[in-house]
Amino acid sequence: MIDDIDLKILSLVQKNGRVSNAEIARKIGMVPSAILERMRKLEDKGIIEQYEVRLNAKALLLGLTAFIFIKTSETYGHLDTAKQLKEMPEVQEIHHITGEDCYLIKVRTRNTETLGKFLREKLGSLDNILSSRSTIVLETVKESSQLPLVANNGAAEDE
Repeated sequence: MIDDIDLKILSLVQKNGRVSNAEIARKIGMVPSAILERMRKLEDKGIIEQYEVRLNAKALLLGLTAFIFIKTSETYGHLDTAKQLKEMPEVQEIHHITGEDCYLIKVRTRNTETLGKFLREKLGSLDNILSSRSTIVLETVKESSQLPLVANNGAAEDE
């Protein structure tokens, strides 16, 4: 069970994965050793999966973001296409979805030329793909991997 203290810890960690136990302890009013113990328990339970660095895609010349809907010939429950998509470095997210399409993926490339090459050479080489529809992002207003943490009383942690 996650209590209110765990939620406060998670809120701080997901905003800054490099925040120290001492800083968390100071903000919550606990000792660092207690924070360390709680962090380990959250990791052991699989609530904290990993710590990541967020890179600036534009600074790395990967300024084009596209979302691609993919329809496959796979029967329900088979995820062979997903396994192949996972191996492509341009693919940042893969979502198995309901509806007319089977997958929604998020990709990052340098520009429309490299996106076209990705569509032709990489997606086009996958046998199970019947069709794809691409949407190019003009501007990203918000992008976050932070989850809305809810306290036991049902209120979001940041409210």
